[in-house]
Amino acid sequence: MAIGNGLTNPRIQYPAYPDYALNMSIIQKSDYNSIKKQVPDCVQSAKSCETGGENACISSYQTCNGIFHQILSYAGNINYYDIRKQCEGSLCYDFSAMETFLNEKSVRDALGVGDISFVSCSTDVYYEMTGDWMRNLAIGIPELLEDGIRVLLYEGEYDLICNWLGNSLWVNALEWSGQKEYQAAPTVPFVVDGKEAGRLKTHGALSFLKVHNAGHMVPMDQPKNSLQMLESWMQGKLAMQASILDEI
Repeated sequence: MAIGNGLTNPRIQYPAYPDYALNMSIIQKSDYNSIKKQVPDCVQSAKSCETGGENACISSYQTCNGIFHQILSYAGNINYYDIRKQCEGSLCYDFSAMETFLNEKSVRDALGVGDISFVSCSTDVYYEMTGDWMRNLAIGIPELLEDGIRVLLYEGEYDLICNWLGNSLWVNALEWSGQKEYQAAPTVPFVVDGKEAGRLKTHGALSFLKVHNAGHMVPMDQPKNSLQMLESWMQGKLAMQASILDEI
């Protein structure tokens, strides 16, 4: 199983927003100090979501997203999927060519979807799922690891909305039999064609890869390196590479 720039454990990931934003210099220290004041309420509301019903989760969604939106108000018109870029349109990218292609009748017929129109992001689906937004989905991962199912977390380093820092924190906090060994494992280069393409940390069935020069859409930003990552992962060679580098 692989998760690319995911929102998996919001209670840990949301407090990392100000730290990532400050580290990447998209906000000032004074902005950071202001935003951090919202973190305790966010954490408490996220805990309530983990044990409560949908209303608690929607309330947590509203509370915690105040942190994200305040960062954007200070950072300006940045693309929150790739902070190196400016935001263009409602999704910060121009997906019109893709939408045009996928809505051609010949394409719809080939896919067997009938007259259903393709949209890049459905607002109806989005709002229906806000009750699940703040759920902790990491709780199901330890069981997979204990069963020997390999889990890869890969993160583009320039993504703000599901940034690598918050993801690395919840992965480190994951309670499983290999937790201590994973925490102590070295971070080594992920190499493609003799060049460092990312930073890899792995132990047992768990691997975490921060991909260089990529935002939220890792395969779009780094297609060649992403293909190498997936091929190595599918063949069981990604963790092997980390072990060889560690020995060197």
